[in-house]
Amino acid sequence: MGAVTGQTEPISFPDGPAQVTAAAGDPLAPLGLALAAVPPERRRRLRSFQPCGTASLRDGEGRPLLDLASNDYLGLACHPALQAAAAAAIHREGVGAGASRLVCGGRAVHSKLEQALARWLGRERVLLFPSGFQANLAAVAALADRHSLVLADRLIHHSLLVGVRACGARLQRSAHNDLADLERRLQRARRAAPQQRLLVLSESLFSMEGSSPDAAALAALCQQYGAALLLDEAHALGLLGPGGRGLGHGLASISLISGTFGKAFGSGGAFLAGGTAVGEWLLQHSGPFRYTTALAPPLAAAALAALQLLERQPERGRALLKRAERWRDALAAAGWPRPPGVGPILPLLVGDDRRALALQEQLERAGLLSVAIRPPTVPAGTARLRLVLRHDLPGGSLERLLEALAAAEPWLEPGAADWQQP
Repeated sequence: MGAVTGQTEPISFPDGPAQVTAAAGDPLAPLGLALAAVPPERRRRLRSFQPCGTASLRDGEGRPLLDLASNDYLGLACHPALQAAAAAAIHREGVGAGASRLVCGGRAVHSKLEQALARWLGRERVLLFPSGFQANLAAVAALADRHSLVLADRLIHHSLLVGVRACGARLQRSAHNDLADLERRLQRARRAAPQQRLLVLSESLFSMEGSSPDAAALAALCQQYGAALLLDEAHALGLLGPGGRGLGHGLASISLISGTFGKAFGSGGAFLAGGTAVGEWLLQHSGPFRYTTALAPPLAAAALAALQLLERQPERGRALLKRAERWRDALAAAGWPRPPGVGPILPLLVGDDRRALALQEQLERAGLLSVAIRPPTVPAGTARLRLVLRHDLPGGSLERLLEALAAAEPWLEPGAADWQQP
């Protein structure tokens, strides 16, 4: 790692049209020009899938595919307990909340879920949000302003970068999970402006890398330099930490934890968890909380049912982590770079965008769904298949994958196995 310059970095949005000059008289011309500049291998398209049995999805052509792509880590999205809870909420309260929590959109199930989460996580206050993106916008705005410096892991989620941009704070991005680099930046920031508000952004399980920071060391470092810490636990909750409570569990110095119900919880929506003061600030001042319709009651009810399942059956997450370790061992033995981390996200690094798409198509022909992740979601030259494991994958799934990968080897870029994670 070279010397730290201390300079702030602009937040870039590679898909955005803001840099394109508009044609005279047509305010939408920048959109067309930006779309024309997107190469075919980076164009996105929408597809529809229908659940069709355990850990399987049927695509628009009617093909059943083994689900190695979704974030339904514990297989709860179609669990009977969640379906029953959501159906009962619809019968009792309707589908939508109809208004903000601060008008008349609050329901008893919202408070029950918030209180249950606060107890489970060991936090004083929890507030619900309709989406994880929205929760992260609110969290950054609570902990930083235009006078702040934000130090973010280089691979942080896009929603957090949007939050930094929205609040007007200055940004520096530290090397991925590199606490030494982060400390150098904190030292420099404190010397330059001893009273400045500092905010550190990280995730407990990075969604495209599968890697995790040393959360305890990270929290201690932030406390040492008087920096607030926002830890995004979206992909870790239900899996990592004591009883699946996340890597931030028991670390009281973490200012805010964000989490979602759309992954291991099998529902939808999100939350922020923290102390009394930050919770009250969000209630009184947060636009993303105030000016939005409350989380749909059926989703809140399903999330509460999922939490009750997690408390009764913590072995679900533990079993999935053991399976993920076996898959990592097998992929490494087959010649792939060993996917980092311990969670259910196992990136297969390919490098070239076109080859990643070709590998996805090859696996789909073998009945396996794993999506090619390309820039700008990941850095250029690091396209990958994002393999995701589920608790309910049938026996023989690993063998099917290894056989399909072996058959697809001609599609792989020479030297891809030598690529090193950033």
